[in-house]
Amino acid sequence: MQACTRFLNYAARARPRSGLIRRLSTTAALREKDADKYYVTQPIFYVNSVPHIGHFYTVVLADVIKRYAGMQGKSTKMSAGTDEHGLKIQQAAERANRDTLSFCTQYSNRFRDLQAAANADSPDFIRTTDPRHRLAVEHFWNLLVDRGYIYKGEHSGWYSVSDEAFYTELQVEERVDPATDKRGMFAIESGQPVEWVSEVNYKFKLSEFRDRLIEWIEDGQDVVYPEIRRNEVLSWLRAGIDDLSVSRPRSRLKWGIPVPGDDEHTIYVWVDALVNYATVDGYPWTDSKPSFFPPDVQVVGKDIVRFHAVYWPALLMAAGLALPKRILAHAHWTMGSQKMSKSKGNVADPFEDIERYGLDTLRYFMIRNGGISDDGDYATDEVLVRHRKDLAGQLANLAARCSSERLGVNIDGFAVLGRKLQSDIDSRDVTLHGMLAELADKAKPLFDKGEFGRGLGLAFDVLAEANRHITENEPWTLVKSSDPEEQIRLQVVLFYSLEAVRLASLLLLPTIPEKANRLLDHIAVDKSERLWANARFGAGWQTPEPKKLLPGVATLFPKLA
Repeated sequence: MQACTRFLNYAARARPRSGLIRRLSTTAALREKDADKYYVTQPIFYVNSVPHIGHFYTVVLADVIKRYAGMQGKSTKMSAGTDEHGLKIQQAAERANRDTLSFCTQYSNRFRDLQAAANADSPDFIRTTDPRHRLAVEHFWNLLVDRGYIYKGEHSGWYSVSDEAFYTELQVEERVDPATDKRGMFAIESGQPVEWVSEVNYKFKLSEFRDRLIEWIEDGQDVVYPEIRRNEVLSWLRAGIDDLSVSRPRSRLKWGIPVPGDDEHTIYVWVDALVNYATVDGYPWTDSKPSFFPPDVQVVGKDIVRFHAVYWPALLMAAGLALPKRILAHAHWTMGSQKMSKSKGNVADPFEDIERYGLDTLRYFMIRNGGISDDGDYATDEVLVRHRKDLAGQLANLAARCSSERLGVNIDGFAVLGRKLQSDIDSRDVTLHGMLAELADKAKPLFDKGEFGRGLGLAFDVLAEANRHITENEPWTLVKSSDPEEQIRLQVVLFYSLEAVRLASLLLLPTIPEKANRLLDHIAVDKSERLWANARFGAGWQTPEPKKLLPGVATLFPKLA
């Protein structure tokens, strides 16, 4: 009874003006954003360690999605940042004998450095220790209280400090810890150790949203992708979900945002963290609608899909806010088919490997070999193979073969020639023509799902055929002929080769923006013709200005040791 009275007193103190909350939740927050706005989010990274290659993959994947949307004429926004609250951070700072905020700042700066090193396109970088974020979280919490979705009660369960999450009896197992050779309890999902905790917490009525969450996932097209993650989330929901503990006693967790009106409790780190996706778009929205919210794609690792595909949409439903359009939960990276681990010495430093291989080569490898459904394996030999065979051997080599000055490419005539070849197709060109004509239409559904690696595989299939085509048609022989028909044939063969390079470069543009743009410069494609609308047969070299191929294309991807 006393606990109930205390909560009612707390709610009365914490609840903001009902009129303001009602106005925010039913007008500005729910209004549709402009159709041309496209919002991609990265997960905010935990600051208990330095960035690793998995973080780099997440950053690059989100950046590729943002750049791809920009190619389609969208006004884009991307969020990034660091998750700095929680018991794990508090304990790590204590072990390091450091002030907690300066400890967080040190690691947060490294993750900010990663964005720049990865050439991520102007992300809005947020820290959960930012004052603007605290205001957003407090407002969001008060909104949930005002709507009746927060209550106080005793909570018992298996708690993982590493995951900052409670687990039920069915989600843990007893086994031997290989690191210590001692028996203990561990979360089945993450493999992290857990401890039994009983405490009085504030709780969120998560169970009330089970049916709505199932409906959202079943009715929406790929709202949780890939299918293996979608099925995983649905199985959790169908098995039943309990209400969610959304605070920790301040006596146990001091490093976090206090519950508004109750300084004896700290807001659960995941509630705090998830609100960041709204904070970066100016939440709370008082006099205007959101500019970019809700997210069009939220890129997360498969290990945090529960938080983003169950807790986050339920919290948004409770707050009366729009739901994300898509959760893209990618797989992880292994090395030698084993999970990366510092103790095993099988980890990769993204900063070192960018320096070693070059940024765009590493970006290409990660996107081409990275897993959406299945884990990708990180291997030095494979990075070198992708560089040598794909980027240098097929792409740059083809551009160099057909742009030699002695072949006399008539690039200014390509606009007219491209239109002519739409219908006048020589039997020797049928296979390559068909692959070029279908490339964008086949790649787009894959790109739309985030399966860029598979889509780029189609582009390199086209390049392989184009290399075969130029070898068979021998433009270096045709150029020696004085026969007018042979000279026309020469330009047709060169057009098909350079068209393959152009289309492949456009598809590669989100993944290797620096190198693809330079390659398009080399083959005289105007900057105004580097949109997705131009990624179709015959849609290049349309500008009236005189064009000139630039030399040196073969040096774009120099040999790596």
